[in-house]
Amino acid sequence: MPELRYLEDVVTLEFDVEKCTGCQFCTWVCPHGVFAMDGNRAKVVDRGACMECGACQINCAFDAIHVQRGTGCAAAIIASWFNGGKVSCGPTGDADSEGACGETPKGSGCC
Repeated sequence: MPELRYLEDVVTLEFDVEKCTGCQFCTWVCPHGVFAMDGNRAKVVDRGACMECGACQINCAFDAIHVQRGTGCAAAIIASWFNGGKVSCGPTGDADSEGACGETPKGSGCC
């Protein structure tokens, strides 16, 4: 899915094919089609499309998938779609405003 790119080559997604039982849950819950079935097991078909939402890990009962949810700051990417493509995880500079990820200048960053 080239139109749904996230942050290339920095995704924390780890998939252990040996633990996969082929239940298909990861293929059903992934909003970007990162997983597909390859015979009786899942495989990662588009790692760069992973937005680190964690749906796959939460639904994998066999501990085959690990991802640090929110590591790449999906909120900043989504916000960039509305502000002309500028991706910013930090605050906007206004003392009372929130950044793309909900933090204030006094809070910690998300990325």
